[in-house]
Amino acid sequence: MSSLFDDVSRRFEAGRTAVPGELWIDPRIHAIETFKPAAVLITLTERPRPGMLLLHRPSNMRAHPGQIAFPGGRLDPGETATEGALREAEEELGIHPRDVQVIGTGDRYRTGSGYEITPVIGVIPPDLPITPNPAEVAQWFEAPAEFVLDPANQKTKWIEAEGERHAFVEITWYEHRIWGVTGAILHNLARRLNWND
Repeated sequence: MSSLFDDVSRRFEAGRTAVPGELWIDPRIHAIETFKPAAVLITLTERPRPGMLLLHRPSNMRAHPGQIAFPGGRLDPGETATEGALREAEEELGIHPRDVQVIGTGDRYRTGSGYEITPVIGVIPPDLPITPNPAEVAQWFEAPAEFVLDPANQKTKWIEAEGERHAFVEITWYEHRIWGVTGAILHNLARRLNWND
């Protein structure tokens, strides 16, 4: 195991047993009775200053076109969150499951579009070859974990949708605008890991 794996595992275990800061909840979920299971893979790169892999969805996708996301998607029948997250990361970015040291699963996040997303946290080697699937990935990038997991960089913004005003989390790193579900998952993860303590 790596030193990063050990450090994040320690933070993860401490965060699971502690009462976190306020977790972000999508206000639109109150009207939804059944949620479809999904999972995403949150990868931390083994570096002195670890990064986190994120991707831009193609602008022609039916769901969330052009948005920034973690590799992930809906679970197949009988699949665990970890199996689904690893499968999606391999399909979307070419990351083989053997290259991921899985730490565990974070707080599930329910979306206004009816998904219950389980974040799976893992560590990958630095400079792992990435081969994005153009049907699902327009661009990928590695953002510093210390930046995206810093609550000071997680801004509350507002949007008008379906006649209602909704709050969301936004993180801006250079030209990359991370918001919506991805912003909310990072908000919640930051409160569990206490990355910059």
